[in-house]
Amino acid sequence: MVIVDGRSREAYEKEHIPGFLNLPHRDISICTTRGLDKTKIYACYCDGIGCNALTKTAMKLLTLGFNVKELIGGLDWWKRDGYATEGNSAQAGTEISCGCS
Repeated sequence: MVIVDGRSREAYEKEHIPGFLNLPHRDISICTTRGLDKTKIYACYCDGIGCNALTKTAMKLLTLGFNVKELIGGLDWWKRDGYATEGNSAQAGTEISCGCS
């Protein structure tokens, strides 16, 4: 599974969920997704319930033939659940690991 942050690069640089791919919905096209593996599941997120970048990202990837899920609650719920973030305005919290070495 690949987690995709569909917000702008500026929003991503300010704060994001660690280790996830930033692919702003405005930039999604056949060209910008050419290197992505269509056999994987892409879970999209944005700021939270009031943000529509999640839906725009998911719809664009879906129309390009990707298997898409939505990470409901986005960055807002991630932080409310006490998980750490990265970026210029990072928040300390529980670290996650992909289990990779």
